[in-house]
Amino acid sequence: MNPFRRIQLLSHQCGNAMQTATFQLGCVLVTAGLLTQSVVAQSSTDQSSSKRPPGRSAAPGAHDIQQRVVKIYGAGGMQGLEPYQSGFLVSPEGHVATAWSYVLDVEPIVVLDDGRRFESKIIGIEPSLELAVLKIDASDLPYFEVAKQLDAQWGDPVLAVSNLFGIATGNEPASVMQGMIAGVTNLDARRGTFRTPYRGKVLILDLIANNPGAAGGAVADSQGRLVGMLGKELRDSGTGVWLNYALPIDALRVAIGDIIAGRATTAAKEENPLLKRDQSHNLTTLGLVLVPDVLESTPAYVDAVPPGRPAARADLRPDDLILLVEGQRVADQKMLTDLLRRIDRRDAVSITIQRESEILPIRLEP
Repeated sequence: MNPFRRIQLLSHQCGNAMQTATFQLGCVLVTAGLLTQSVVAQSSTDQSSSKRPPGRSAAPGAHDIQQRVVKIYGAGGMQGLEPYQSGFLVSPEGHVATAWSYVLDVEPIVVLDDGRRFESKIIGIEPSLELAVLKIDASDLPYFEVAKQLDAQWGDPVLAVSNLFGIATGNEPASVMQGMIAGVTNLDARRGTFRTPYRGKVLILDLIANNPGAAGGAVADSQGRLVGMLGKELRDSGTGVWLNYALPIDALRVAIGDIIAGRATTAAKEENPLLKRDQSHNLTTLGLVLVPDVLESTPAYVDAVPPGRPAARADLRPDDLILLVEGQRVADQKMLTDLLRRIDRRDAVSITIQRESEILPIRLEP
């Protein structure tokens, strides 16, 4: 039997038992073993395969896709919070698209396929799409073209490439899984099934692709063209079943282009000067009480909202997470305080918050 057909059948078998992480990991390891067997088998009959770099998949176009996928290391490290995820290059100048997550609470380290390490800067996020775009100081890199429109359909064969489980380090290649698109449907978190702010179409995959570290990985078609980005792990709150899916590139294309072009950047605007404390906004003028700032980078979670203040009138609530202020990303409480120091207290303040699985725009009137 064709080894890749065996991989596809294995993916179906794994998909029928998604209840334990142990089984998922076993499926991945066995799949990796089949890929290795296929490389060995092919090398005995094809002299050109001896030139393939060690660990590279024999699947058509897989090597090219692996070169465009990066490893990202950032915040995390606690139980259930892996400090790594995946991403993919979307320009030759070092722009990297990835999933927006807690890993990006610090400026992450990006490791290319050839092992080069770069400090990155987050130049923009789109919370409603769970998308972030990073920038590294590099050029002439292989990348995916996101400007071309591609309509992925049910039944199309795909390759999912990511650093799942953090297996790859240094110049080791990203992991490759082969399968197909099992369906195209709308993901509606308002029904309470999956807790995510994303609303829109998703590509349902017939392989166990959304593992720890896989978020932000690339999903490509049989010609190596980008068709989607692997999303974060989602679990049905009622049944406990894990969802294996990708966000179609058609949903991300405009946001990626706007961020790269600077039309939707959320980076801090240094040209806005600091105002005097009696002229600028602060937490007190807005009626915000945040959780205690006890960490090096404490998220801007609302702890209490005193009645009668701008925050209370705008219906801010405890446990709301402040993501953006005037379109600029709020990485932590220190950054929130700094951004408010640049806004005249006579002006209204526009913020974006996350409330459970919803992304909401809020306007605070002084």
